[in-house]
Amino acid sequence: MQIQPRHQLVDVWRSFARLSCPDGTWRFGGRDGSNSISDAEQLLCIMGPATEIPIFRLDDPDAANRDVLEALRSLGDDIQVPQRLIGALTSYIERYTSPDGRPVFSGGTYFRAEIEGEEIQQEQHDLDIVDSFSISVTLMLAIVGFTRVFRRLVTRPALLTQVDSLETMAGRRLTAAMVGLLRSFAVNVFPAEADFGRELLRMVNQERRPVRQVVEELREALREINARLRDDVTVGSGAAEAGELDLPDRLFECGWSWGIVADAPEIETAADVGVQGPGVAQNAPYMYFTTVALDAIQALSSERTRLLGLLDEAQLKLAQSLQLRFELTRSYWATIATFGSGRWPLEDLPWRTTDGIEFDYFSLLVSGMVMQNMVAVRATGADLTRVASVLEQVANRSRITRRSSEREPALDVHQPGLRFPLQGSEDVGGPRLAWTVADISPLLLKRALNLTGLLSEGTSRSRLLDLSDEVWKHLQSRIIEGGLPDGLWDQPAGAYPQLTVTYDEVSWYYTRRVVDCLVTAARVINEPPVRSDLLAQIAAGLLDEADHLYDRERLNGSASSGQSLREELNQIGVELERARTVRRERPGVAVAVTEEVLRKLDHLSATRRTTTGTS
Repeated sequence: MQIQPRHQLVDVWRSFARLSCPDGTWRFGGRDGSNSISDAEQLLCIMGPATEIPIFRLDDPDAANRDVLEALRSLGDDIQVPQRLIGALTSYIERYTSPDGRPVFSGGTYFRAEIEGEEIQQEQHDLDIVDSFSISVTLMLAIVGFTRVFRRLVTRPALLTQVDSLETMAGRRLTAAMVGLLRSFAVNVFPAEADFGRELLRMVNQERRPVRQVVEELREALREINARLRDDVTVGSGAAEAGELDLPDRLFECGWSWGIVADAPEIETAADVGVQGPGVAQNAPYMYFTTVALDAIQALSSERTRLLGLLDEAQLKLAQSLQLRFELTRSYWATIATFGSGRWPLEDLPWRTTDGIEFDYFSLLVSGMVMQNMVAVRATGADLTRVASVLEQVANRSRITRRSSEREPALDVHQPGLRFPLQGSEDVGGPRLAWTVADISPLLLKRALNLTGLLSEGTSRSRLLDLSDEVWKHLQSRIIEGGLPDGLWDQPAGAYPQLTVTYDEVSWYYTRRVVDCLVTAARVINEPPVRSDLLAQIAAGLLDEADHLYDRERLNGSASSGQSLREELNQIGVELERARTVRRERPGVAVAVTEEVLRKLDHLSATRRTTTGTS
């Protein structure tokens, strides 16, 4: 792997600190202005690595690495850095809390009008969006974990008060974000012959069999998910559709809409989350928002969250309801994407949604849910390899690994990005809004790295590592050069010179996603090496031979052997024990150690034969 997470994250942090705190005062905002999502993305560029990678932790100044602290010199010394972070994190939560104390999760400057040029109303800028709920879950978990550890080192009463206040505010915003996600869950039920049904059947019927037969088989494949949606989803949005799911001619889809669903009921919780406002979002899942919601919910059940006890009693109850939706949604889309006995719908690029929109980007989103499900069901290496082929095709079709020589439509996914409408956003007055996504390259790299960590078959793993290296080269070519954002992202024209638009401001949207890739790369590198069955067999055979030769050498060696020979035999015994210890987890190391032992034993045997004439 050519990616060097430590070196590259240090470079990113150096640029980040210089841009975010140029004169000792924290500065929010980037290319897209300041909003509840962009500002959280900016903070996660530092809080993400500090939370996920031990050598980048900032909650214990004494344990921090020198090169990491040096990169943050613009923020101060090892004592000032965590204090300045506390100030910035507190400022973020206060900025996105309304005067009545209600946490704000608006899309703000990230919203665009579906028809370019139409004026967006302030009420629309203020609409809650799932992206903000999701990123708030991630950031607030990082904050609570940071304060839990840092508090142990604080002795000054004033600073301790700041830490306690920050944790309290973060906990309240976390709870409100979880409530928002529960009220944004959507179950879209429709007749098989309706437009939604025809589009769904078009995707899953790869073998072009009779429609009625496919409907029956699909309903059977989704039977358990259907039953749990009817019986277990009783809190929040998505519960009202239970009656329709029983009808024999109905199909459905589930996931997260773009915001709080219209007519979503309020969530009963003991926590104070403020007024739960009405929703306007379409009661249908959006692929992008479903994916970001699943990532956030996964963080709620992570090992770190459990070990540090980051959730209180009320949050644990909300997390259980979200986990149920996570499992049902993941299973649903994995079933759809791999339905049938021939070619998977996922392999039929590009993925086409039930509202008729098709993009390779959607194939990448669905592949993530398929991979999550494969981890849960312990899928075979052959199935994982099929997903790897999809990633390679997406990289090619989106001109990431294939050269583009002209201004072609395939480049639109990079600049200006894909735009899809947010149905229901017009109900508060103003034009229908749209959401733009342009992160196909970092998303592809993250998918490839995650899949690499799952594969054990050498050839497929090597292909994915090669793909990861190519995508990383692409991302490096998009780094902004010069000015305050030097070393950060995104400059699409760096990879595609035919693009005429250039930027001199940082995109925290893009930079945060690249940082996520580097964190993922660090995690993959830190995992134990993939165990090869072939190497394990070779190691076992070599060890058997080495043990036999070692025992024979000890048996037939001269009783008058010198001290040096006895010490050499003892050392060989130690090395053999080392090879036995690592054989199961690291068979390659066992092979290397045992081969060296065999060379030593052969040398001893040859010396003895020369001296005594015995074998």
